[in-house]
Amino acid sequence: MSRQLVTTWSLHQTDPDGLRQARPPAEPVDLVRVDVPSPEFSRFLYTAVGGDWHWTDRLGWNHKRWSEWLERPGAETWVLWSRGTPAGYVELDAQPEDQVEITCFGLLPGFLGRGLGGHMLHEAGVRAWNLAQRWPQLRPTKRVWVHTCSLDGPAALANYEARGFEVFRVEEEMVEVADKPIGPWPGARD
Repeated sequence: MSRQLVTTWSLHQTDPDGLRQARPPAEPVDLVRVDVPSPEFSRFLYTAVGGDWHWTDRLGWNHKRWSEWLERPGAETWVLWSRGTPAGYVELDAQPEDQVEITCFGLLPGFLGRGLGGHMLHEAGVRAWNLAQRWPQLRPTKRVWVHTCSLDGPAALANYEARGFEVFRVEEEMVEVADKPIGPWPGARD
């Protein structure tokens, strides 16, 4: 472990018309909602996508904590599928004041650099803006927001900005960071 300066960018959209499309993916993909919350599947996605980017906040969550997180009204997981294989995922979280946070977003390592991230982010944005259509107890979304940091993938910030998200806050702090990310196979030996 070492101390490292980490920059965090918080971005948002306040109008669905600000959402910009990406170029269509070169391969067939589908973004499908996970209708049956599955802690096991969600933890797999979290480690498979975030393992190379120091995503560790949820690694200590037990099955009950994952279930509670996934079963909240307005919480959704969407998986990008490529020919039957999960290629990436996004989590949406309904929040007070008619806001939706994109809490997790990313691609599995084998799908990086294939032009899928922009398409998936646009589609995730569409679903964040129309979240209330699937949850009658919610009011229409007024704001969609996300944060990314200097530990995330090198294309993350540019992708958010290219889809029409605007930076509203930048924070820097010294944090303890593992010398090496855990990788998508935590606990497995090289």
